[in-house]
Amino acid sequence: MGPSGPGGGRHMSIFGSLGDMAMKALPGILQQVLPGGLNALLDQLRKSGYESQVNSWLGRGPNEPITADDLQKVMGNAQVREIAAKLGIPVEQLFPTLAKTLPEAVDQHSPNGHLQPPQV
Repeated sequence: MGPSGPGGGRHMSIFGSLGDMAMKALPGILQQVLPGGLNALLDQLRKSGYESQVNSWLGRGPNEPITADDLQKVMGNAQVREIAAKLGIPVEQLFPTLAKTLPEAVDQHSPNGHLQPPQV
């Protein structure tokens, strides 16, 4: 228990800071876990009926949301466990974290409408 001081307003929730970390780390982690990396995940999402969302993330307009349940339907259990381990979070937190950060991560890594390779 630490003292609470006047700078307390700056603290984000654990989820907020986790989300920021996940967004930065996600492309590199997916590259390690999935053959084809983030592109492979986007392809899986497109083939599973989420093409509209993926296209919105790659484009310049607003990002369409995706839910944790949607992602859970698309991703395999082995992939999920490995991604969660690399992010250092419990598996049950992975889908909510991904649902929040994936659209923004794709948006940031696709400045010209095409996904850029992750910086390693």
